[in-house]
Amino acid sequence: MKVLTVIGTRPEALKLGPVIQCLARTPGVQSLVCTTGQHRELLTDALALFGVRPDFDLAVMRPRQTPGTVLAAILQRLEPLLAQVRPDWLVVVGDTTSALGAGIAAHHCQVRLAHVEAGLRSGSRRDPFPEEANRRLLSVLAELNFAPTAQARENLRQENIPSRVIRVTGNPVIDTLRQCGSRPAPAAVGKVLRQLGLGAAPAPGDPRLVVVTCHRRENHGAPLRQVCAAVRDLASRNRGSVRILFVVHPNPAVRGTVRRELAGVRDVTLAEPLAYPTLIGLLRRAYVVLTDSGGLQEEAPWLRVPVLVLRDNTERPEGVAAGVARLVGTRRQAIVAATQRLLDRPAVHRAMAKGFRGYGDGHAAPRIVRALARHLG
Repeated sequence: MKVLTVIGTRPEALKLGPVIQCLARTPGVQSLVCTTGQHRELLTDALALFGVRPDFDLAVMRPRQTPGTVLAAILQRLEPLLAQVRPDWLVVVGDTTSALGAGIAAHHCQVRLAHVEAGLRSGSRRDPFPEEANRRLLSVLAELNFAPTAQARENLRQENIPSRVIRVTGNPVIDTLRQCGSRPAPAAVGKVLRQLGLGAAPAPGDPRLVVVTCHRRENHGAPLRQVCAAVRDLASRNRGSVRILFVVHPNPAVRGTVRRELAGVRDVTLAEPLAYPTLIGLLRRAYVVLTDSGGLQEEAPWLRVPVLVLRDNTERPEGVAAGVARLVGTRRQAIVAATQRLLDRPAVHRAMAKGFRGYGDGHAAPRIVRALARHLG
């Protein structure tokens, strides 16, 4: 069985890394990896966690490109590669333009497509944009849809995707999280904590660590400015009793806004993107996470850290239903009120910090590889 895995962004690498590792360990499997050239430096570091070096690079990244130009470049460059390699399966994950482009190329070349993290739905075609439409289209193209949860499977069934092409596996990002948890915390964690004036473990009276990320396309502009204003308010209201770490996405539309709004604000530290083990080490120390990231909505609850979701809806409703995540949107007052409630009311914090493992058990990758082999047979 020959499997070509296509990866565009760092989150895709973190989810597919365990699958690639499992493919490499499976007798009778030839595993090949193709990157699209997006997030190149971040992607290289992420793949190194799994000992993976790409076999092919489509090098599609260009300044000021749009989803349309990325899609066109992937189709133009991947279709000849598929004709050359002739894999039995092409594997993608999630909802990026890279994943959609690879899926369409597989369809054009009559290569079986496997979609990992299938069935996530926000219920709004334009939110998140363009991801919601991307993942709906991939579900139709895929010969196997690997749903992370029972709810994701039900979403697919409601769209008339046959049960025979759906497998509930859990999300392999939890496999990655478990791998990181079994290793010693990197030295970079301690370095960042010292910069924040925090110890390795919380002690009575210590400032509480609030981790913030915000990068999604629909939050660019006014919503991101509202988030930054909320961060300023929280720092001012809780002067000396919190440390806010804002991990800044490299997208210029995000970086420029965050630096203009928050540079120099007391008790707020702006950080470059962190290596995944460093981020996980800091999350273990965090009191609460404010984020619009999909991955953090899964990872933080596993680590027993409450999540306030900076969006109006989510394709991961399981955490909200379990009470470990809460949708707060991007309005300044709502963010401040929800965060302050966690800071002021220990009982509310304890209820949200109970932990949740509904997104996977850390064994998704072997389930995915077994299903690929059985379906092919």
